Amino acid sequence: TLAQGQKVVPVPVLALSFLVFGCRGWWVVTAKMLRNMLALRQIAQRTISTASRRQFENKVPEKQKLFQEDNGIPVHLKGGVADALLYRATMILTVGGTAYAIYLLAMASFPKKQD
Repeated sequence: TLAQGQKVVPVPVLALSFLVFGCRGWWVVTAKMLRNMLALRQIAQRTISTASRRQFENKVPEKQKLFQEDNGIPVHLKGGVADALLYRATMILTVGGTAYAIYLLAMASFPKKQD
């Protein structure tokens, strides 16, 4: 029997193999039980440590100054070498993909000659 306000939630068999088996291959689980299991899973995944977390310095103001200054460099390249490499790789893949698509269209538009 369910208390007032509780809902029955059907859950696939593979998801919760340790609950009581219900009819037609579905597990019958109340929403409260499901919430409790999810909370327990989150608690079990946390690492237990007495050491304090490492503090990171706030670098946002420095990055804001870097991206705000008017030095003629496009904003997508102001991040440095990593941005330049990412930009070049993107351009190479784009040009290569376009050339390959045009090649495939040309091959598809000219049928093979029959002997």
